[in-house]
Amino acid sequence: MLTSKVTSKGQTTLPREIRVRLNVGPGDHIVYRNTSAGVLIRKARPFDAAWHSGISKTLEEEWNSREDEQDFRDL
Repeated sequence: MLTSKVTSKGQTTLPREIRVRLNVGPGDHIVYRNTSAGVLIRKARPFDAAWHSGISKTLEEEWNSREDEQDFRDL
């Protein structure tokens, strides 16, 4: 089992073994997916990062309810 500490800013360092396995480095984006088994992480594809960056402000304004999260979580 690998662990890391969360800072007061909510940041953590991915253990080296995980960075190598995901092939991530400085500037890469990571996707987090909440599942019934826990949280899965993977390296974001370039499209994922560009898409998220482009619409994140729009989603913050329009997608604020728990119902929206439940309805659209598996899209």
